[in-house]
Amino acid sequence: MTIQLESLSLDDAQRVITAAREKAGEIESPSNVAVVDIGGNLVSHIRMDDAWVGSVDISINKAFTARAFDIATKDLSDNAQPGEQFYGIQGSNQGQVMIFAGGIPLRHDGHVVGAVGVSGGSGEQDQVVAEAAVAAF
Repeated sequence: MTIQLESLSLDDAQRVITAAREKAGEIESPSNVAVVDIGGNLVSHIRMDDAWVGSVDISINKAFTARAFDIATKDLSDNAQPGEQFYGIQGSNQGQVMIFAGGIPLRHDGHVVGAVGVSGGSGEQDQVVAEAAVAAF
């Protein structure tokens, strides 16, 4: 038996990005926000005014990582430190794996259907913005 999972829609992605943008503005952390679909493909991305250009790829890769491994990048980071089980994982997938906080899977009915990635502030700020984005999903 094959189970067909639905991916998130563009409307879903835009709702997630709107919530992230509002939270980033509230905490004064100009951010890049990316949303990927069930296959890890980019659905939508914004770069807020004054957000670092260098964080564009990081936000996209955080979203990819959260979907590729169905784990928050913050949690993956904890397991990617020297001596831990996933040490060196950031070198996989042609260097696309990010182990900084700010990437979180998006779930519907218990299944991952996409992910959000935020980059532009400290790890704590990125995580707060990503959590606000997930709450809007």
